Amino acid sequence: MSALADPTPTLIAVVAVAGFVAGWVDAVVGGGGLIQLPALLLAFPGAAPAQLLATNKLGSIAGTTTASITYYRRVRPDLRTALPMAALAYLGAVGGAFIGLHIPKSAFNPIILVLLVAVGAYTVLKPSLGTATALRWDGARHTAAAAGIGFVIGVYDGALGPGTGSFMVFALVGLLGYAFLQASAKAKIANLATNLGALTVFAPGGHVLWQVGLVLAAANLLGGYAGARTAVRLGSRFVRWVFIAIVSAFTIRIGGTLLGLW
Repeated sequence: MSALADPTPTLIAVVAVAGFVAGWVDAVVGGGGLIQLPALLLAFPGAAPAQLLATNKLGSIAGTTTASITYYRRVRPDLRTALPMAALAYLGAVGGAFIGLHIPKSAFNPIILVLLVAVGAYTVLKPSLGTATALRWDGARHTAAAAGIGFVIGVYDGALGPGTGSFMVFALVGLLGYAFLQASAKAKIANLATNLGALTVFAPGGHVLWQVGLVLAAANLLGGYAGARTAVRLGSRFVRWVFIAIVSAFTIRIGGTLLGLW
């Protein structure tokens, strides 16, 4: 544990760069964990899975907080939907974190790959998807659907997490009919709740590598702020193309890992 508690300047630099890029990607379209977690695994191969998950959450929560505030100030997402979604996402993440303490990360790679291929293909094949908000339901049915999405993805985020933001954005766009920009704004609020829920379990259990996590948090904060401002300025069409690019990159990376190419 001493090597983990006293990382070299090179490792700190690698973690910081990964944290900034992950924060930017996460703020624009979600999925920063698919950048951040592999970076932590490469930098600290001796760390336990729970330590990597917990430290990743500490870093991510700074970025999602910054992005959530930026989106709220500039996009004004409807809190009547976002807050119930976030509340159920928090509860789901708490339950998922207890699951994450007992399952191997490797079991999730095939599932993540299938999900990424499905959402990526669906987005590419429907060019109009997410260009404008056209809600499928309203009232209590809409709120219940959003809360259900928050809970299910919250469980996944607490248990493992990579791609959570991307899956949440896609669910809001594909199932509820939001434009990508509005979906990203709501997803950030819910993602903040899932990160907090996971830390509610991980932090008291002593799983967080605090020195590394605080570096990640600072880098994520800067990346999240820059990413949210970029997304707001360039709009839903830009977010859609970033979404496709990120999902494609994640699909190649995870597929290559499963095939033993790297």
